[in-house]
Amino acid sequence: MRGRTIKLSASRRLVGDLMRFSIGVPRVTVQRQMNLRPLLDARDGTDARPSWTVLFLKGYALLSQEIPELRRAYIKFPRPQLYEYPASVASIAHEREHEGERVVLLSIIKGPEQRSISQLETLIRAARSLPVLEIKEFRRSLKLARAPAPVRWLLMWLGLNIGRKRAHYFGTFQLSVYSGLGAESLNPLTPLTTLLNYGPIDEDGSVAVRIHYDHRVMDGANVARALERFERILNCEIADEVRNLAQSGTPAIMSAAGTSK
Repeated sequence: MRGRTIKLSASRRLVGDLMRFSIGVPRVTVQRQMNLRPLLDARDGTDARPSWTVLFLKGYALLSQEIPELRRAYIKFPRPQLYEYPASVASIAHEREHEGERVVLLSIIKGPEQRSISQLETLIRAARSLPVLEIKEFRRSLKLARAPAPVRWLLMWLGLNIGRKRAHYFGTFQLSVYSGLGAESLNPLTPLTTLLNYGPIDEDGSVAVRIHYDHRVMDGANVARALERFERILNCEIADEVRNLAQSGTPAIMSAAGTSK
């Protein structure tokens, strides 16, 4: 059967390069079935209606502030070692339209634990609505993807294995979800130490939450305890901040994306 060849776009090359560096990571997944009814009630009780993406992002940033292992990375230069960052840098996956194609691009948010829910909502909404080339991280990634393969691979290797550069270009953790589409990823790949995702959130607030982690950096028991603490943070600190949005009369916030409502 005669088909047709399709040239790889810059965005497809970018995904391929990320997978190239992700495949070698000894990744393990720990899942916890959470009951987020207190957070669900707090969210339903305010006109602001912050997106679930933002609530999980802020909660995970607070968790990482408490647990240093979540701010560590395995790097290979100048020798294999762990590198610990003083604060988190979130890498958020967005689906965007670019040059007639739906593509996945990553935006960076530095210090999300220090930002309010409203500030995080604004940043994520901008990354999902502004023209693609107006977002610095998107523009930089697409420019790199047009370079010859050996150049791309060398620059990505250096970016991932020089400790002080890694968080700046790639972040300390990644958040990637499409639960709003009624689906969830069971085995996502990332070159980062952890990737957080979750499934659809039921009407009673129950949801499956997963941390996919680099086993070179931490062990499963640490992650299991972190997930237990994460549930408390979402239902306490994050729920309290959402209630404060209602009490302060914060204007309604548009959902950052249809997949995070």
